[in-house]
Amino acid sequence: MTDAEIAAHLADYAGRLLVTVRESAVFSPKALGKAGDAAANEFLVHALRETRPDDGLLSEEEKDNLDRLNFARTWIVDPVDGTREYGEARSDWAVHVGLAIDGVASIGAVALPGAGEGAGIVLRTDQPRVVPPAPDRLRMVVSRTRPAHEAVTIAEKIGAELVPMGSAGAKAMAVILGDADIYLHSGGQFEWDSCAPVAVALAHGLHCSRIDGSQLVYNQANTYMPDLLICRAEHAPMVLAEIAALQAQLL
Repeated sequence: MTDAEIAAHLADYAGRLLVTVRESAVFSPKALGKAGDAAANEFLVHALRETRPDDGLLSEEEKDNLDRLNFARTWIVDPVDGTREYGEARSDWAVHVGLAIDGVASIGAVALPGAGEGAGIVLRTDQPRVVPPAPDRLRMVVSRTRPAHEAVTIAEKIGAELVPMGSAGAKAMAVILGDADIYLHSGGQFEWDSCAPVAVALAHGLHCSRIDGSQLVYNQANTYMPDLLICRAEHAPMVLAEIAALQAQLL
């Protein structure tokens, strides 16, 4: 199997496993989230070590081993992106399986097990879809519980509608699926939150960068990633200019 096929297969299977765990468990939402994280992580980590033993590995739910820094190829996974949404039986959660090559989010898949009227869908780097055209009024997807100040301010500046949503993966994929046009985040994330979504978004021709326009770099010793912009390429100059103007005002 190719790297992209492995990513898609594992993300899809982990998503199905998580749905089974949720349907068969009698847990509180918080306990369910922990159980789902553990089950999906065990599957993904074991499968990747079996199929790609010569690559590095970074998982949100696994103790970090900095030996991964010695690898040009490192798999970066988030077994359950949007644990709260998963535990609450919402649809806006995801499974991320990404591969960073020389620090670039290059290959990956994002499973949305609750999308498609509950049947689930997988977006992947090797099977890009046609991204629907943007409407006259742009839509900016933001956290449903903690919308970033910069995102709210920029949305007001450009007249964009705010679309609250759960996981980072669900937000990024919303741009591909035509449910949103801009995903601007400045509240801090980690590499596993965006590696697979960025790889998939890039494969669909979207703009992906830090909010200052610089490149997103993965497989770093410090996995914290402060900010992120994913949008259609034609909207990137406008959004980046508004961000720069806002930051200049704060100096």
